[in-house]
Amino acid sequence: MRIGLVVDSACDLPAAYFRQHHITLLPVTVHIGEDSLTDMRDEQATLQFLHSHIAERGADAETSPFTVQQIQELFLGRLVIDYDYVFCLTTSKTRSAIHENATQASFAILNEYRPIRAAAGHDTPFALRVVDSQNVFAGQGVTAVEAVRLIEGGEGAAKIRARLEHLALHTHAYMVAPDLQYLRARTRKRGDRSVSLVAATLGSALDIKPILHCNRGETGPVAKVKGLENACERLFRFAGERVRKGLLTPTLCLSYGGELEEMRALRGYDDLRATCASYNIELFEAVMGLTGMVNVGKGTLTVGFASEPHAFE
Repeated sequence: MRIGLVVDSACDLPAAYFRQHHITLLPVTVHIGEDSLTDMRDEQATLQFLHSHIAERGADAETSPFTVQQIQELFLGRLVIDYDYVFCLTTSKTRSAIHENATQASFAILNEYRPIRAAAGHDTPFALRVVDSQNVFAGQGVTAVEAVRLIEGGEGAAKIRARLEHLALHTHAYMVAPDLQYLRARTRKRGDRSVSLVAATLGSALDIKPILHCNRGETGPVAKVKGLENACERLFRFAGERVRKGLLTPTLCLSYGGELEEMRALRGYDDLRATCASYNIELFEAVMGLTGMVNVGKGTLTVGFASEPHAFE
């Protein structure tokens, strides 16, 4: 059985990884005033955006995921021919409409694929499954890497589906954002009140940076640290502790809203990298996608991994 994987462009993994493993992308388009940019996980384009004058107006950006019609066209035009079964792994449905759009599109796709496959010489059924990763950014990357590992390992669709749905419950993303006022403006624009006015104002005035945690679609602060670099160092140290205690997959993902060399220069990064190497954990590093960077701000660090429930120590 030919099994394919589709993710949306908020999934933070290196662009080369998408190409190497033939992962299909559902891009998100960012609208800023009269300018529109489509997030195709092009790291150079993302960094160019970051350094352009457009980035200064990022707090007012609007994002639009692939529509129901666009998803139908992608599947019926190519994927129902190239594959027999496709997993569509989306960013958390609490953060984006992409899961709902993909779910709606799936009904029409499953009703209309037969003559298209028959014309291409395939007389077997086609199936697809939309899976909510229940996470964001580097967290979604963890689930996507596991999907690739299972597909390339020859596992069947039923086992892959059960594994991904279980893993979604146990994937954790942690984030440190430099600009709390920007983050609050963006979260309020989406109807999210996880960063209050008081927290943003006091945090900015006192240089207090919250460490935010996402699991099962819910996001909230788990710690407050004075100074951006101290907060990043604490997050790196915590991630290393989770590696030593054992992860559910041999994967840890990092994404950063800027040049990766800036992230690698942060205190604690080298220790985390060495810990991952010692415990045979594959470390993925990606420039944060354009969609994510617009929503949480430049210079944001995210860490993703899968583990049993735990407290931030």
